[in-house]
Amino acid sequence: MTYKDVYSAWQADPEGFWMKAAEAIDWVEKPSKALFDENAPIYEWFCDAKVNTCWNAVDRHVEAGRGDQIAIMHESPITHSTKGITYRELRDRVASLAGALRAKGIEKGDRVIIYMPMIPEALEAMLACARLGAIHSVVFGGFAANELAVRIDDATPKAIIAASCGLEPGRIVHYKPLLDAAVEQATHKPDFCVIFQREQEVAKLEEGRDVAWHSFQYGVEPAECVPVEGNHPAYILYTSGTTGQPKGVVRSTAGHLVALSWTMKNIYNIEAGDRFWVASDVGWVVGHSYICYGPLIAGAQTVVFEGKPIGTPHPGVFWRVIQNQRIKSFFTAPTALRAIRREDPDGEWINRYKLHDLQALFLAGERADPDTVKWAEEHLGVPVIDHWWQTETGWAIAANPLGIELLPVKPGSPSVPMPGYDVQVLDEGGHQVGPGTLGAIAIKLPLPPGTLPTLWNAEARFRKSYLEHFPGYYETGDAGYIDADGYLYIMARTDDVINVAGHRLSTGAMEEVLASHPDVAECAVIGAADELKGQSPVGFLCLKKGAAKAPEQVVKDCVKLVRDKIGPVAAFKTAVVVDRLPKTRSGKILRATMVKIADGQEFKVPATIDDPAILDEITIALKSIGYPAA
Repeated sequence: MTYKDVYSAWQADPEGFWMKAAEAIDWVEKPSKALFDENAPIYEWFCDAKVNTCWNAVDRHVEAGRGDQIAIMHESPITHSTKGITYRELRDRVASLAGALRAKGIEKGDRVIIYMPMIPEALEAMLACARLGAIHSVVFGGFAANELAVRIDDATPKAIIAASCGLEPGRIVHYKPLLDAAVEQATHKPDFCVIFQREQEVAKLEEGRDVAWHSFQYGVEPAECVPVEGNHPAYILYTSGTTGQPKGVVRSTAGHLVALSWTMKNIYNIEAGDRFWVASDVGWVVGHSYICYGPLIAGAQTVVFEGKPIGTPHPGVFWRVIQNQRIKSFFTAPTALRAIRREDPDGEWINRYKLHDLQALFLAGERADPDTVKWAEEHLGVPVIDHWWQTETGWAIAANPLGIELLPVKPGSPSVPMPGYDVQVLDEGGHQVGPGTLGAIAIKLPLPPGTLPTLWNAEARFRKSYLEHFPGYYETGDAGYIDADGYLYIMARTDDVINVAGHRLSTGAMEEVLASHPDVAECAVIGAADELKGQSPVGFLCLKKGAAKAPEQVVKDCVKLVRDKIGPVAAFKTAVVVDRLPKTRSGKILRATMVKIADGQEFKVPATIDDPAILDEITIALKSIGYPAA
């Protein structure tokens, strides 16, 4: 079947399409139907089914005789260790942890916060919650105490599972003091905390509240899988909200299972026994969907990687892991590739490794500029597939479905909508615009299985944030266009579309031009306030190692490039060379914060920022080119 056949089959019979996809899941009680639309525009999927996620991700593979196959491979270039866990070992470890949690009073519907680094125990904690029907909320390890406290008060967890520390190149991140401070700040207090003691740092336990990971499991009865309703929340994942109050995205159990199961084969071409690696973190949605649940539901091997694309110890570490683990599909963020390219522009590190098993590289999380895509294609010799999705959707809205057919790759586009997503580009009034016209990207309701049905304890906020602006649609908050072939182009967040003297211009299009300069490794464009024109574009350029030209000349070249490629209408006259860009830990560039610095507005340092010191560097760079304007 072709992609068109599959997408048409979904359009013709969405109910039949998803019921067929649901046959890949082991149900305790099968669903009577797929879509429950009685409370539209709040939709639910497979509500009346009974199912358990942990059974589908772990136990059923052991029952099928595949218990000796590796489920999780831990790769830590920081501790110089590689360790595999089989499906049978994983089942026993998860059942033991779940039994210990149950003995301490955790049951179906209770919330558990998980605050862990990239170690297999993080996945075990998620799966142990799923085994009991408890609702986990993973908070990125090392998140500031205040941010953790906000999430404790919103999710009201009965327990917190944490590690003593996380490891960064050259330093230990002390998790336990952050956890203690968060519990102290929070109004809600957990009944107990489970601490996994790492050998790099053994934390002090609070008497009466804290229990050690291994000792609290001693002598407990392993727990069986607890069946839950199809619409039972599997987890809550907090995403940053515009108000500063994070939004708790809810993921329903059955839709999550069906959607992830469908994507593993159809998008990533991964089946039982294959080896899949996503270089992300369990604290992000990518880590939930495709480090933990997706690969295990498929019966594949997943990699938990504790390291960085560069500096642990060199820019070839990704390719070494792909060679040694014989990875079939690899998925990372464009920002990681840009970091590698900056250190290794000629791909010399790639040539040191044999990537025989690699069939494709997938990118998501930040717009993949065509230059980076072309660089990776040239040096890796495999398709480089950009795909687009959000924390809210949990899986790809648009992708190139490798497991169905590889469509022609168009650099700069995440390709085409996946079944379940009727993607449309709308103008301010909510009317569809023609091919090639920039507008707001929206998805016709209902959203498919696996996407958010609501926000945790905040349905009114869910409606306001996503459903009210364009009635009958889910508002993605992204801007872009669809070309004549039906390919989607994501050009910016809606707030990154800038208005220069009445012309709506995409910062993404300008970044694409800047990135094409041979000396530019990475770039960002923001719209700064301009009395005359409303907004003026300002470019930030990070140069490659050993750049051929001087920074002043690169700036001049870039101004001319934008003028030549986009035209004088862009009014692009100002750019500055910086060492690095401010980013979240997941690699998203903090453009909104940069705009506030340029406009001289007060701003709160984002909780997700990788290194707050970069903001001082950006402030100095902006001052050097006259921002904020006095």
